[in-house]
This record gives sequence, C-alpha cells and structure tokens, in this order.
Amino acid sequence: MSFSTKTFILYLVSAFSVAILSALYLTQTANHHEKPSLSLPHNPLQLHTLNGSKTVKTWPELKASWRLALATVIGFLGSAFGTVGGVGGGGIFVPMLTLIIGFDTKSAAALSKCMIMGASTSSVFYNLRVRHPTKDVPILDYDLALLFQPMLMLGITVGVSLSVVFPYWLITVLIIILFIGTSSRSFFKGTEMWKEETLLKKEMAQVQTTFVNSRGELLIDTEYDPLVPREEKTPMQIFCSNLKWKRILVLMVVWVSFLLLQIIKNNARVCSVWYWALFSLQFPIALVVFGYEGVKLNKDYKKRMSTGNLECICEASIEWTVLHIVFCALCGILGGTVGGLLGSGGGFILGPLLIEIGVIPQVASATATFVMMFSSSLSVVEFYLLKRFPIPYALYLFTVSVLAGFVGQLFVRKLLRILGRASIIVFILSGVIFASALTMGVIGIEKSIHMIQNHDFMGFLGFCSSQ
Repeated sequence: MSFSTKTFILYLVSAFSVAILSALYLTQTANHHEKPSLSLPHNPLQLHTLNGSKTVKTWPELKASWRLALATVIGFLGSAFGTVGGVGGGGIFVPMLTLIIGFDTKSAAALSKCMIMGASTSSVFYNLRVRHPTKDVPILDYDLALLFQPMLMLGITVGVSLSVVFPYWLITVLIIILFIGTSSRSFFKGTEMWKEETLLKKEMAQVQTTFVNSRGELLIDTEYDPLVPREEKTPMQIFCSNLKWKRILVLMVVWVSFLLLQIIKNNARVCSVWYWALFSLQFPIALVVFGYEGVKLNKDYKKRMSTGNLECICEASIEWTVLHIVFCALCGILGGTVGGLLGSGGGFILGPLLIEIGVIPQVASATATFVMMFSSSLSVVEFYLLKRFPIPYALYLFTVSVLAGFVGQLFVRKLLRILGRASIIVFILSGVIFASALTMGVIGIEKSIHMIQNHDFMGFLGFCSSQ
C-alpha cells in the first residue's frame, strides 16, 4: 500500500472511532440520567419500530406533475453518471424520492434499490458488448467480482441490522466522513491519471510526427501503426468472450443463498435462536467463496513471482498477499455495510477501491456495476416480497434508470474515444460521491438539529427492542 492509501485508511479509522465513541458516551450518559425518549428518529433508509409503533407509509400517486418531471431528470442524470462511475447513485436517489416526490424514507430506500438495479443491469448488458481496452480478456473482471461480491452482500445484511441500532446523527456523520474521504481520494487519483495520460499523449504525438525509416530517412507526419494489430471481432464474438458462465453460476449460487436466508429470516421471530442461526449462516457462505478466490489469487501471485512474471493478476496492480486479501475483505464488508445503512448498492466503496488497487477505470466501472447488479437485485426481490414499494412507481423509475444506464455508458464511451482519457470515469465517480455527500449531509444535519431541539435520544438503541 502506498503512503497516500495508508493515510486515507488512518483518516477513516480515526474519524469513525471518534464518532462511534461519541455515540457510546451519549448512550451511557442517557442510561445514567434518564430513560430515552420514545420520540425516536427514523433511519432514513430502514424501518424503525418501537413498542409496536412503525413509520407511516407514504406512497404518492403516480401522475404527471412538476415533481415527477424534476425527479425523473435527477434520477436519469444520477443513474447515468452513477453507473459510469460504478457507484450506483443511492445517495442521490433517496433524498430525491423523499424531498421531491414525498415518499417515506423506508419506501424511498426500496425504490432507490430498484433504480440502482435498473441502471446497473442495463450498464452490464452494454459492457458485455464492449472489448477490453488493452487486452484480449473480458472487460468484466470475474476474479475481482468473486472476491468482493460475497463480502459486499454480507456487509449489506450487517448494515441493515446496524441501521436499527445506530442513531440517525451517527449514520449521517459516518456517511459524510466516508463520502468526503472517498470523493477526495478519487479526485486526486483522477488528477494523477490525467497527468500520466497527458505525458503519454505527448510521447505518442512525438512517435507519430517523427519516424525514421529503415534507410535512416526522417519521415514527418507518418501515421503510426501498432506492430501487432488487434484481431477484429464481431459484436456477438465480443459478447460471448465477455461471458464466463462458470463464474456467473457461482455468483448466482451466492445470490440465491443469501436471498433464501433473508426470506426465511424475515419470517422468524426477532432475536430467537432460529433468527440468529439463519443470520450466522450468511458468514460461512460468504467466507467460503471469498476464501476460495483469495487462495487462488495468492497461489497465482506466488507462482508468477517464482517464475519472474511481473504481469498483474486480474486487473489490480497490488501484491496478492494474505494481508492485502484480508484488507479487500474488510473493504468489501465496509462497502456493503454502508450500502445497508444508506440504501445503495455498496458502489461508493467498491468503485473507488478498485481504482485504488490499480484497476483501469473502464474495467473498474464495469466490474463494480456488475457486482452492484447482484447486491441491488437481492434487495429488490426481498423488498418486493415484503411489499415495501409501490409497483407502478418501481416500474417507472426502473425504466428511467435502464434508459439512463444505456445513455450514460454510450455517452462516456464516445467521449473516451474522442479525448482518449480514461481518467474522465474517475472524475465522474468522484463527482457523484461528492454530490451524494452534499445531499445526504444537508438532509442529515437538518434532521439531527431537529432531533436535538426535540431532546430526542441520541445514543445507540437496543437491537431486539428496536425491531
């Protein structure tokens, strides 16, 4: 890990520790002085209950209005840029659905997952028809997908559980810390890539304008052709080469396993033995798949080093040591936990992480979106079975996001061909995360101030009593 990466991790650990310790202090203070107020804030993304009291379900009617038009524009742009950056856009969708259309926060979180699923599905279908920019390999990195998908889905279930326990202000603070940190880090990473691309363009320009032939004669403005031209492929050949059915099957097995466990767990009594047994089963499922892929990457890395082959494994340029693999596991769980708290697909961590470990932006975007398709669709199916969103609105927003995913990918791919700068994807990723930090931060701070004025309980809640 580079010095800047270690500094970023230290920033996250320190800031998160201070925020959580503050919440623990408030909890202890409240327990010693008075009982917590029953007027508790609702997590913006999850349903809170206390003594049988639930949030009021608000489902506006789907009809033409300026609110729907504005939400459509924001949702379209959020889906287009979010999928290009590989971050989804849940931090934009939830405030849009609550403030503009008027959904309750629980329903807004469910509809946000529908939008993320629509945009990521269309983006994945588009990317399957795109060649890898530099190699004759799939643009979707299945090794990285298998490494992160199980941990991401495990983190989402943990995040959903923590959302019931964590006070609203703490979730807001953690979101601001994480989003400001990742957006800043991604911006600086994009700036570095922009400078490298500028130098490369200058070198290529010199090669193209100054070329010496075999007789030593200087040729000016000679068009440069690569020594080994890439084999031309039909769109169907590209599509087939991007599909790895065995890897996809493993990902589907993990997806179905988590879905079945969630469905059965939701029908079990909270905090019963059966409930915790089902909850615990998620860990071995995720760890087995992650462990298998981690061992494979570690063995491949050692084999390459022993033979002197310095070529990168997967797309990542990191050393696949045990320490780095464990670090990836923690980042996957963290990304999923944030997704569970926020109502996103976990891309706010996964997208920047893939860029950080050396994956080129095109592959990072395609792979992060591919993984988000699984995590978001899992939540959508679960929310549908629990009847947590109105079908007409879900279909409408899903359609908008599908179109936005196609348009966003098409626009950015053409822009990449014109400018020849993949760093644009990193800047888009940074911009979407920063915009999400602003929207979620402003709304969160406003509600937190309202809680303080009402003298609401500001500490941790009991898990079993808050279900």
